[in-house]
Amino acid sequence: MEVLSIEKELKENAYPGRGIIIGKTPDGTKAVTAYFIMGRSSNSRNRVFVEDGEGIRTQAFDPSKLEDPSLIIYAPVRVLGNKTIVTNGDQTDTIYEGMDHQMTFEQSLRSREFEPDGPNYTPRISGIMHIENGKYNYAMSILKSENGRPESCCRYTFAYENPIAGEGHFIHTYRCDGNPLPSFEGEPKRIGMLDDMETFTKLLWESLNEDNKVSLFVRYIDIATGKYETAILNKNQ
Repeated sequence: MEVLSIEKELKENAYPGRGIIIGKTPDGTKAVTAYFIMGRSSNSRNRVFVEDGEGIRTQAFDPSKLEDPSLIIYAPVRVLGNKTIVTNGDQTDTIYEGMDHQMTFEQSLRSREFEPDGPNYTPRISGIMHIENGKYNYAMSILKSENGRPESCCRYTFAYENPIAGEGHFIHTYRCDGNPLPSFEGEPKRIGMLDDMETFTKLLWESLNEDNKVSLFVRYIDIATGKYETAILNKNQ
């Protein structure tokens, strides 16, 4: 699989939906994750990311315009010890609680499936980063309907041990815009990473479709110490 340009991937897709990126900086010292949300409806666009402990949560930018909070208000990022969990829904809590009770990432997600928002049946995408004693690995998951049929859930987990410096993986909910929205297909895309968080954050934000982008979270974690830096950008200010 070739290393793709995340800038090109985002600029050429007006609506990838929600996306998770996990990887390692070229200098090999930082673990990186990014999560973005996009929206086509006024309800989806009426959101911001806010810090919540070591993680983040979504909240309504204008509470008076909030319609249905069920699938748009959640904690996309939570931290459990040396593990960072990133997802596009309230399965963040499912993974957190499962792993807190000695279940694996994959086992924790067995109780969940794609979102109940037919006819799209939005996939649930999730990521887990594990940093311990100077070692780093990560995994990504997608739970999706079988070609848009809600009676069947397909479960895919991709694990990356000792990830390559300068590379990462990108998974998103929708292949492209459409009605209904077509689900992501295949394994996570292999992409290039950057050493500088500010440059990487700016690159991602400016590459997302201007009309549809809503919020972006980026975190760089020092693999040796576990200390991290976080950037949050919201279209609604």
